[in-house]
Order: sequence, then structure tokens, then C-alpha cells
Amino acid sequence: MSVREKDKILILSATFGDGHKQVAKAISEAVNSCSANLEPITIDVMQWLHPYLNPVINYFYKMVIKKFPNIYGYFYQKTKKRNSFSDKLDVLFSSDMDTMLDILKRVNPKVVVSTYPFAASIISKLKEQRLIDIPVVTIITDYTNHSYWMHPFTDQYLVGSEQVKASLIASGVESDKIKCTGIPIMQKFAHKEPREQLALKYSLNPKQLTVLVMGGGDGFIGKGLKTFKAFEKLEVPIQLIIICGRNNKLQKQLSEVLSDSKHKVLLLGYSENVHELMAISDLLISKPGGVTITEAMAMELPLLIYHPLPGQEAGNADYLMDLELAMLCENEIDVINKIQQIMNNSFQLDSIKHRTKLFPAKNSSIDAVDVILQTSFNGRE
Repeated sequence: MSVREKDKILILSATFGDGHKQVAKAISEAVNSCSANLEPITIDVMQWLHPYLNPVINYFYKMVIKKFPNIYGYFYQKTKKRNSFSDKLDVLFSSDMDTMLDILKRVNPKVVVSTYPFAASIISKLKEQRLIDIPVVTIITDYTNHSYWMHPFTDQYLVGSEQVKASLIASGVESDKIKCTGIPIMQKFAHKEPREQLALKYSLNPKQLTVLVMGGGDGFIGKGLKTFKAFEKLEVPIQLIIICGRNNKLQKQLSEVLSDSKHKVLLLGYSENVHELMAISDLLISKPGGVTITEAMAMELPLLIYHPLPGQEAGNADYLMDLELAMLCENEIDVINKIQQIMNNSFQLDSIKHRTKLFPAKNSSIDAVDVILQTSFNGRE
């Protein structure tokens, strides 16, 4: 008896920031858990289309974000609404349609899912030219909208909030093409292990205030060493978990600077166990990336936003602040003052934790896959 070939779901992502890749991983995981007859295939679009240029572009992207954030913010705002300038950049970043068409022919997917805006652009253009007729789903990976996410031949948009849905509708997208599923996250963030058990695993005190500090996959944490030196000003020792990501230089520097700290410090590089570290923590200090925000809300972990970058991070911060789901700090002095206030009175922390329960994010990846499969079914009718 012949074995039926699995239907393919092609997930297009990119490594510009960690969020697009994490959402792609979450969708792939959810597809595997939903059906044994489906095969998720994830492709880094930039790596496939521009294998030699991609490392250079990625390097300059990180340098601009780190050294010249205002320049990035300027281009983000300049292209937020579609105009002639944004169209020119879109053409530049969504080139090489022939290679993408070749990929689609080889994979022959039942549906294409884009977690990266320029991938969505390429697929939309291929559909516009009637070179493909595959259903296309775009997942917006932040709590704010941008013109690069919107393309006329997209069949379905998955968004993280009703605010983003309203923004898409105001920009001309039909409401029935938008589903508010939440930003997809890995299923390990849907459950919390007992705090006492995790404290034993990481040699921490389950009854002591624990602050988790994250800076994204590349470890861009505020202003670096200056931020962490300020923690010594706290009146009472706390527990600090610091994830430096791939920033080995920062991790080495911090190991020296914090070697005689009054606080219990757990210093880590890139970690696959962020869900455990969130579960044991009372407060998260982080960049407001869309995925990080969603993971924290799923874990009911209050967030202290520190120095958001111009662009989508600023938009994500605005979203959280409008709904009173986070606290905002502009400098290291403000960070210390906020933590000291929490140590003196946990009311604000408890209030944020309570409000996160009103924004369920635990099943976002499963809900997203349900919509993706329904879109695939409708597109083949």
C-alpha cells in the first residue's frame, strides 16, 4: 500500500531580528502538533534569495539598530504609510522573484505563510502576475502596523491585537481578511512549572524578588554596562537573571563587572529555556519585541520596558502602555527607582499581572494554524 505524501505548508521567514524566526518556529511546531498529514517547511527568504549579500545586509542592519537607532526610526516612519519612497525600497528588498517561483514549484505547498514583510510582498507580486494561485497568509509579528505588511493579493492576515486589525481596516484591508489570533509563540510558554522546582534547578531563592533582563537574540540590552552597574544602588539584594543572547562580548564584560555584586546574578548567553526563566521571575526588563511581549503575557510576567528603539518597538511600547500592561523607563535611574518602588509596594506589579490574564496568548500558535488551514481549504475550492 502506497504512503500518501504529506501536504506542505511553506513558512517564509528571515533573520532580521529574532521575532520573524521565532514566529516561524512556533507555526512549524503547531502544524506538527495539529496533524500528522502536514509537513511544515521553513525557509529564510533572504538567505535563499541573496546568499552572498544576506550576511552583509544583516550586519549593517544590526549596526544601524545598535549605533544609529534614530536613522532606523527615520526610515521606519518614512515608509510607515505607502508612498513612492516606500515603493522603491519594497522593490529593492523583494527582488529575485524567479528564485522564489522556483522554490514554490519544488515545494508545491498547500499554503504559504509569511512572517517577514518582504516575503509577503514577493508572493503577492507572483499572484498578481498570475504565476501562482496558492493561498497566502501573512502574520504580523508586532503590535503595530506598517505599509510593508500590506499587499493586495494576501488572502489572510493574522494579527496580535484588535488595534492592529483596526489599523489594517483603516488602510483599506477587508475586515474578513483579518483574524486576531495573537502573535504565535512556542507552546512551552503555555504552561508554568512550579517556581520552587525551577528555583532548585537554577540555584535561586524562590522567595526572593527575581528580575529577568533580556535584550533580544543578539543581546542589545539598553546601554550595556552602565545599566547593570546601577543595580548596585538598590537598597536590598535581589536576584538577577541576565540573558545576553549572542553578545559574547557583553557577557564577558558583565561577568567581570558583576563579580562582586551584592545581588545573586545568573548570567547566560543564548537560551532555549526562556520559558523557565520567565516562570521563576517576578519582573522582566526587556526590549518590547512583539514575540517577547506575547511570551511574557502568556507567562503572566509583568514587563518593564527600557529605552525602546524607534520604529516597531516604540509602537509595541505604546500598545502596552495604553492598556497598562507594562511600565516604561527611559534611563537606568528610572529603572532602579521603579524596582525600588516594587520592592516597597508590589501593588503595581500585581495589577499588571492581573491584567495580562485578560489578554490570553497561550494558544496563539494553535489558533493561527486553524486559520491557516481554513485559508488553505478555502483557497482550493
